[in-house]
Parts: sequence; structure tokens; C-alpha cells
Amino acid sequence: MKLMKPVILGVAALFVSFLTGCDMPQKEPTAPVTLRIATFNVSMDASNYIAAEQWQEAGADALPQALRDGHPQIKAIAEIIQHVRPDILILNEFDYLPEADVLAKFQQDYLEVSQNGEAPIAFPYSYTGPVNTGRSSPFDLNRDGKKTGVGEDAWAYGNYLGQYGMAILSRYPLNQQTSRTFQYFRWGDLPGALQPLVPNSYEPWYSPAAWAEMPLSSKSHWDIVAEVGGFDLHLLVSHPTPPVFDGEENRNGRRNFDEIRFWKEYIGRAPTDFIYDDQGRRGGLSENKRFVIAGDLNASIESEDNLPGAIEQLLEHPLVQGDFVPTSKGGAAHTPDNPLAGQHTASWRKRADYVLPSSYGIKIIDGGVFWPLAEEDKAELVSERERSSDHRLVWLDIQLQ
Repeated sequence: MKLMKPVILGVAALFVSFLTGCDMPQKEPTAPVTLRIATFNVSMDASNYIAAEQWQEAGADALPQALRDGHPQIKAIAEIIQHVRPDILILNEFDYLPEADVLAKFQQDYLEVSQNGEAPIAFPYSYTGPVNTGRSSPFDLNRDGKKTGVGEDAWAYGNYLGQYGMAILSRYPLNQQTSRTFQYFRWGDLPGALQPLVPNSYEPWYSPAAWAEMPLSSKSHWDIVAEVGGFDLHLLVSHPTPPVFDGEENRNGRRNFDEIRFWKEYIGRAPTDFIYDDQGRRGGLSENKRFVIAGDLNASIESEDNLPGAIEQLLEHPLVQGDFVPTSKGGAAHTPDNPLAGQHTASWRKRADYVLPSSYGIKIIDGGVFWPLAEEDKAELVSERERSSDHRLVWLDIQLQ
């Protein structure tokens, strides 16, 4: 009988761990590991390859065709990545088209081939998954009297399934068994959700039936675990909707705020039983975990389009190192009359892209934004949106301790 109690407790602990998605305690490695992690909105969707009037009909083939054609924009994106050489790279606006195998083709035909004299770069591990952009809904979500199922009537804006997708490339193994996705987490299940209202009324913008099914994430929220030299590093990846392109109801601004708030709740210490992932496991991230929140969060302390305090939810979070700000000389020169211009990560003069490490277990060594001055090498790669992207690659060198 004395031997049974530890066994029973051990089984119970494993069962609770499965239900909550929490990891079992593990022995901490002793040797620190240094790596470079980056995020890059690469704008590799139909908007960069074909005319807007073709997006709905031919959009899903635009990226595959551009990859086959050796499109110069994709070569420029690959050249930037080869130049910066991250160990882990988050890609935003990289279409999710699994049947076309676009992620593997981008790696094999571009990243693993020298671009303009840069050394090829290989990422043995990758992750990509479905997103809500372009996923058809049966509702008139923009209230224009039509139910098109695409564009503004999709569960998130997109003219074909998978537009504006996401991907992760890594030199380190990605443990998909312990990873979690939250594509189907419903907006209404977030406590205090900022449900949009019809302007000048208390009437909800979305019908009760639509609100009951509305996902929070405009793409998805991922917690993908990278195994880095004995350390587990949680990659918390998302791409919230831009807080614009709507009306006075501000449905995109409210969704953007709550998409960012999801991570605030997920990493926090308040009860998180309301959180559930696509695999049915409940709860947020357990204590003392190393994580990096990364992606185009479409929010800035300068932006009047965001709801007040949107990005501050993370920058001022006690469990996040939000004080370190990557900068560039090219960004500063782009808007010389703005003292925050060096922080900008997009050509439209805002900081929108973030690599935010946890306060626990991570030391920031260095970081920056790839935005050369006009007279510097590689400046032509960011000279205009069509050359590469309207966003800049943001990188951080960190040490796991």
C-alpha cells in the first residue's frame, strides 16, 4: 500500500497536465544557449503578384506561380533573410496553401540558394497551419445586405482560404506534441470581450448566431515549442487584424485589441480556465516558462487607429521584457522629424512588428531592424514596397539561461 500513493499521484499529475496543456517539471539545463530570433511580414500573398480584381478568383495560385517564376520580390525577401541569418524566423503574410507546398518550395528554391552573393540558409524544422483569413462564414458580417462568404464576410478578411497566413522556420526542433493552436477560440469566450456595437446604439454589430461562432483570431494564435539546447522556448505567434478598414463600429480595432489581450491573459497569473486550444486542452502557459511573443501585431504606441493601450498590454506586462526596442538608422532617416522613427518597422511609419521575450530565463543581448540607410549596402532591398515588403525584418539576439 505504501508504494501505491506515489504511483496514483503521478498518474493524476499526468492527467492534469494533459487537460491544462501544462508541461511536467523538467530538469533545467545548466549551459546557456544564444540564438537569433526574428519576425518578418513578407507580404507574400496575392496582393504582391496580381491585380486586386483577380484576388478572389486567382489569388490562391498567385504565390505558387510567383515561386515557379522566380519572382524578384521573393528573391529579395530571401536575400534579407540570408543576410540577417536568424536561427528561428516567424513569417507573416505567407499564404497557407498546403496543397501547393509553398513553404518547402520557398526554402528549397530561394533560401537554400544563394541570393546576390549571400550564403544559403537552411531551416531543418518548420511549422505552418490553417488560418481564419478567407475561411467562409454563412453570415453578413459587414452588414452590407449580402452574404458572400469571402472578403469582409469571411471569418477574417481574406479573398481566398489561407491568404495572409503564417509560418515558422527553425534551426531547432519544434515539438508539435506539446505545441498548441487557438484558431477556433471564440471571441465571445474571452472575458470582457469588446463586442462591436452598431454606431450610436447598444445593438451588437454581429447577430447572436454570428457572435456565437466568431473566432477571436483573425489568423491564428500559436504556442509552438522550440527545443533549444535543452531549453523549451515557447513561440507565441500571431498576426492580429489591422485596426482599420471598418467603420464607426470599429470592429477591427476592437478585435485587434482583444487578439493582443489573448497573450496578456495566456501568460498571466490570473485564472485561465476559460482558454481552450484546438485540441481541447484548457488553461494558459504555466509559470516559469521561457517564451517569445512574435509577429506583426498591427499596434503601436504612436497609432491613433488602435484602441488606447493595445500594445501596452504586452510592453508593460511584468512577465515581458518590453523595455528593449530594436532600432535602425534607415528608419530614423525615413522620418527625421519623428524622434521614434528609429523604432519603426514599417514603411508607413509605425512600429508594428515585435519580438518580445519573457522576463523569466531570457537575457537580451542585442537586436535591430533591417533598414539600411540609403547609401548603405542592401538599401535597395527596402527602397519600395514592391521590392520586398512594406514591413522590415526585426531581430533579437537572446540567451536562454
